[in-house]
Amino acid sequence: MLDELRTFLAVVEHKNFTKAAESVNLSQPSVSLHVKRLEEYFHTTLIGRSHKQKKIVVTPTGQLVYERAKHILHLVEELKSDVNSYHHVVEGSLRIGASFTIGEYCLPAFLGEFSKKYPELTLHITIDNTTGICERMKKYELDVGLVEGLVTSSHFSYEQFAKDEMVLAVPNHHSLAGRTFSLDHVQNETWISREDGSGTQEYLKLFLASNYIAPKNIITFGSNYAVKEAVANGLGITLISSDVTERAEVNGELATISLPQPYIRRLSMILLKESLPSKATEVFMEELKAYMKQKEG
Repeated sequence: MLDELRTFLAVVEHKNFTKAAESVNLSQPSVSLHVKRLEEYFHTTLIGRSHKQKKIVVTPTGQLVYERAKHILHLVEELKSDVNSYHHVVEGSLRIGASFTIGEYCLPAFLGEFSKKYPELTLHITIDNTTGICERMKKYELDVGLVEGLVTSSHFSYEQFAKDEMVLAVPNHHSLAGRTFSLDHVQNETWISREDGSGTQEYLKLFLASNYIAPKNIITFGSNYAVKEAVANGLGITLISSDVTERAEVNGELATISLPQPYIRRLSMILLKESLPSKATEVFMEELKAYMKQKEG
């Protein structure tokens, strides 16, 4: 039954029997047979087929089976990992989700060391904004999530693993460059922001509201790199992680201004409350905490 469920997931996700067959290394007749067995087992039609079978339509019951099958197969993988953990072997696969700042600036150096230490562990990294990572966790698509700030959802348990300082970044030629921060100086400015669902955007909103700053305009970008480049090219100013600006400031691309009080946000690891973390997940979390503690001094 597990093989049939895996095949069915492939059919739904590829929306094509031929592509599904290639992805699971089966012949197309075998894929059709697996789907037929599931339909017979559940006494319902799961896939609506055209005459040429070039297009498929997932029925409502098919969608239900698809969602439950993802959960079932995830639990099976957890069980396999738990069995392996009895032998204290860190192997198999680990699905890590990280928000953009963490995924682009914190993880790469750490993973370089981690993968050398645990070569039998296959890593799958997904980078998305904080909201996207949380949604993927709820769908059992990730084993652990790394996000910015606090996650208030009742679905998750969370643990802080690092701190991140936010800085005010301005173009090099801007009148604010080299000056002491003043609220009067940042009124009526164009601000560069990350997209909805981003932890960085939430901190910018908090900064503007708590300081009663009225932006002239807000321009939104979907990545830290784009925000940094927008500031460097004189499009506006922003509040962003010091990890994003550090190299750019050294290279003379932009300038940062010291704030009267530090804006520090927490970087957190999140797990689904109902799930039992695998040995690989536990080892990853402990190694990451130790690495970041050493890095922060």
